[in-house]
Amino acid sequence: MTDERLARARRVLDVETRALAGLRDGLDVRFARAIELLLACRGKVVVTGVGKSGIVCRKIAATLASTGTPAFFLHAGEGSHGDLGSLERGDVLVAVSYTGETEEVLRLLPVARRLGIPLIALCGDGQSTLARDSDVTLDVAVPEEACPLGLAPTASTTATMAMGDALAVALFEERGFSAEDFALLHPAGSLGRRLRRVEDLMHRGNAVPLVPETASLKDTLLEITSKRFGVTGVVDAAGDLRGVITDGDLRRALETVADIRVLTARDLMTRGRADRAGELPKTIAAGALAGEAVALMERHAITSLFILGAGTRRPVGVIHLHDLLRAGVV
Repeated sequence: MTDERLARARRVLDVETRALAGLRDGLDVRFARAIELLLACRGKVVVTGVGKSGIVCRKIAATLASTGTPAFFLHAGEGSHGDLGSLERGDVLVAVSYTGETEEVLRLLPVARRLGIPLIALCGDGQSTLARDSDVTLDVAVPEEACPLGLAPTASTTATMAMGDALAVALFEERGFSAEDFALLHPAGSLGRRLRRVEDLMHRGNAVPLVPETASLKDTLLEITSKRFGVTGVVDAAGDLRGVITDGDLRRALETVADIRVLTARDLMTRGRADRAGELPKTIAAGALAGEAVALMERHAITSLFILGAGTRRPVGVIHLHDLLRAGVV
């Protein structure tokens, strides 16, 4: 029984994989024309459909909106009962109907034309009424549905949603939509937390553990323990960061030096090895995303990062893995 169930699941996924491959191979100049219409939009992108197509429309509209293209979903059935008032000159209408003959969708077309609103159709029949009346038709036809009866929209809805994703991604890449822009639109939830900036979470001023290169072992230990980061930065006479000292550096010194008490911060810090490699301690910019700080710590197996002033080597802050954990970034 288990093998039969897995075989059914694999058949569904195979059908949908072939549908997406066909969608990719069928892309042509019409897709480029659709992007031109969307880039020229001075209003909103209104995505409309009903039934399963309506559910896909909601996803397309949400993806567009979250990637910098103002968009919303208009239920085609509700549209002819008053909601068409949300359409305005300057908008672009994206109509989704696999058959291209969905009555509720077709009823919206005269109003769109009267307002001079460009129409992009996503349908599976290039000879349908919707396709003939659109400015651009994007073909989302599939060879077969994954439903063994060929009735339930499955591969066709997958193809339509993928086409919506292709439009959204192509748009935000052409507009130069950045991670910073994305962060502004996603302030809540786990995604929003990962998109917070380092400067929002870092410790500043006297909270930053720092000692001069000439600091004694006693003073270095006091700085590490009092600031409770398990690390201190080491700065030169100009205040530039030259190295770091961690609990691990102290343990290694105890194992290799007869009398650790004679060592200074310059002797203890990791800079010695780093200098020969032409590197400096790992740091991160204040404006970097918190998620980047996590990735940097994971890549180098460290738990703290110093933040330098813009265009300088002077530390202005420090961030610890615990700060990122408390903020829910990790």
